[in-house]
Amino acid sequence: MWPPNTESRLSKQYNDCLQLHRFNKLTWIGGKFGTSVQSYFVFLKWLLMFNVFSFLVNFGFITIPQLVYDFSPNVPNTTSFRGLEILTGAGYFNYTVMYYGSYSNETLEGAVDYKMQLGYFFTIAVYMVLCGIALIFSMASSFKANYVLADTTSGGAWQLLCSWDFSMTNERAVRQRKNNLRVQLKESLSEKAQRKQLTSSEKLRHFGIYLGAWLLSSSLTVGCGASIFFLCRYEQLHMSDTGGWSPHQEAETLLVPFMVSLMNMVVPLFFSLFNKFEHYSSQRRQIYVLVARNVLLRMCILGVLCYYWMNVVATEYSCWESVVGQALYRLVFVDFIFLLLGSFFGEFLSNVVGTRLLPRLGIPEFDVARNVLEIIYAQTLAWIGIYFSPLLPAIQILKFFILFYIKKVSLMQNCQPPRRTGRAAQMKTIFTALLFFPFFLGALAIVGYTAWSLTPSKHCGPFRGLDINVRARLRIVSFITQSLDFKMLFFILQEGKDKSFLLEKLQNLQKSQPNIRSKNHKKVGIPSLLARFS
Repeated sequence: MWPPNTESRLSKQYNDCLQLHRFNKLTWIGGKFGTSVQSYFVFLKWLLMFNVFSFLVNFGFITIPQLVYDFSPNVPNTTSFRGLEILTGAGYFNYTVMYYGSYSNETLEGAVDYKMQLGYFFTIAVYMVLCGIALIFSMASSFKANYVLADTTSGGAWQLLCSWDFSMTNERAVRQRKNNLRVQLKESLSEKAQRKQLTSSEKLRHFGIYLGAWLLSSSLTVGCGASIFFLCRYEQLHMSDTGGWSPHQEAETLLVPFMVSLMNMVVPLFFSLFNKFEHYSSQRRQIYVLVARNVLLRMCILGVLCYYWMNVVATEYSCWESVVGQALYRLVFVDFIFLLLGSFFGEFLSNVVGTRLLPRLGIPEFDVARNVLEIIYAQTLAWIGIYFSPLLPAIQILKFFILFYIKKVSLMQNCQPPRRTGRAAQMKTIFTALLFFPFFLGALAIVGYTAWSLTPSKHCGPFRGLDINVRARLRIVSFITQSLDFKMLFFILQEGKDKSFLLEKLQNLQKSQPNIRSKNHKKVGIPSLLARFS
């Protein structure tokens, strides 16, 4: 027998859970910690969806055709899985579909012939184009909502009078919404209160502090880039191109990603220390400066690594695309480990020290700028690595999924609401703009330069056997022209304008490219086509 009123209590709890599920799950973060902290978790979920889409596209159009063609990996008898591959990405993984070198360059015959070269190229190209369009659309929508249509004079009144959701009946949801609204109003009033007029001497003193901080941060950035380059050269001297690395040599490959992740974790702490001596009128401006310094640091490190891969690795290794893919795998994996360690040492231990050992330090705050730059940097690695390791987005999905819940728990247990509040609506626009430029455009430039200008490996990958990448370009152009020239010709003839001029141009184009068409297709001349249409 059920106790009295048990069914009604269970029904009420179930309805409460449903209403809380419909209510934004991240609203309570905005209500307690502010919208700037909430924007980090929204941004992280958005990037997670990006990687899910990337994995589905790559797995469906690149990996599945290869597995259907050759399901078992061509692993030498001397190579076995030792477990170290999970950290290094080398060894056994080098002979699987994880990397560029394991994909075929042949036409996969079956119910439908599948040209692996074209499939590999167009899958990567279409995905990058779609990512760019999505980023531009999101950035434009956010800019329109937060800058163009935003009215700063009536923002507080609009929030107070017009933003309440009267359909909410659950008490917890109502409290969360009240807290969120209270914090948003506090943010708006805080920025107005922080604005004050400075004297000339104060402005000069602030300018000197800003200049010194920027000189120190720039020197640290340049020093980190130079150190990474020399570490890469050191690693090259101790590695062989045969692929038969000993466990010690394989473990040595973790030196560069370890130092890169260590710099990305430690150097921003110095940047945060600089902010202690700088005085900004609003939290947003302070965050923007910190973000700019972190962007320069990560772009410098990524620029040095890409320069080394494109100019040194591409000429020293026989299957250099897979070597670059392994390097990017290690960077992604080690970066994930450091993100977890950063949550432990940077937030948990700070909380322990601030509450038990040194109470004057207090409970730490959630560093929005540093955490956002960390996930933008991680996404940039995935974009660069998509050409060299098509299944790298699968690692990124697992990484972001675990990171979301680790950060969520760490925020609730170890952090306190920010003492200084600032509106985050415009910060979301800035985050998306940073993701697009310079990180996405930089990754797009690297992938495009690799696919279009560098000579592919001669013995591995879908573009093997091509002396220079120009031949790959001609095959791509041939595929496009074979698909489009007949339809375009029919459309032009239907127009009936300047036929003689257009036909002359088409004949010259056909004569200038006599060998581009495939041998399996019969050539059809312009005069014969005219005879058919007449």
